[in-house]
Amino acid sequence: MAGQLNVEVVAVDSKVWSGTAKAVYARTTEGELGILPNHQPLLGELRVDSTVRVQPVDGGELAWKIEGGFLSVTTDGVTILAETAEAVAPASA
Repeated sequence: MAGQLNVEVVAVDSKVWSGTAKAVYARTTEGELGILPNHQPLLGELRVDSTVRVQPVDGGELAWKIEGGFLSVTTDGVTILAETAEAVAPASA
């Protein structure tokens, strides 16, 4: 599965999105991150009132306004666990 990330976006009360992606972009308390396949494993705290963007392998871009949470990058993929996640148009990301 070279060139792809398994991605899950989860809010406290529901699974928001799950699929494969080319890239994930998120803002942590340490700064903006771009996650590509084979990224070094990490755990980051997501900033309150920020946007997470995902580029699915089938094209386009998805985005969610989030209210804090965590981002986990492992060899298995990327998991975004947010307090809340509301879909937004990617252009406003």
